[in-house]
Amino acid sequence: MSKTMTEIRWHGRGGQGAKTASLLLADAAFMSGKFVQSFPEYGPERSGAPITAYNRISDERCSIHSNIYDPDYVAVVDETLLESVDVTAGLSPEGAIIINSAKEPGALRPLLRGYAGRVYTIDAGTISRKHLGAYFPNTPMLAAVVAVSKCVDPEDFLKDMETSYRHKFASKPQLVQGNLDCLVEAMKEVKE
Repeated sequence: MSKTMTEIRWHGRGGQGAKTASLLLADAAFMSGKFVQSFPEYGPERSGAPITAYNRISDERCSIHSNIYDPDYVAVVDETLLESVDVTAGLSPEGAIIINSAKEPGALRPLLRGYAGRVYTIDAGTISRKHLGAYFPNTPMLAAVVAVSKCVDPEDFLKDMETSYRHKFASKPQLVQGNLDCLVEAMKEVKE
């Protein structure tokens, strides 16, 4: 793993917010002084279709402009993708995979095609329903990725996300606290 760059690949389905989580992570990393890239890759563009999004977060300017084939971390927003997509392809054994699931990490390992690195789970659905009143798995997944990867300082991340949410939800301030509570709980609840 490069000491100055972290590469993250997101797997989700259209409409679950993987692309948005990737963009929010890039914003938070940028606000903390990092160089960032965030970009999606789509197949058939429809709700529910598998999508991939990517982040590069670096201490130095990055001149690489390709998809990420050997990520340090993988975030899986929809655990049903484990059966149909090789989510661990190229994943560094020194990195980790973070999966949105109510199951224990060990229960999902048989679906990971022999991946020997760290496996984390987070019940993003339950956390988002508790704090946001609906299924928005991307918010807890975003926090879980930060907690596991440390690609940005977790304390700075929470402060930057509060600033971002206050701007984003200026006309709906009641949404700010729920999103922040979602992030805080997810950072505590991600399990290895």
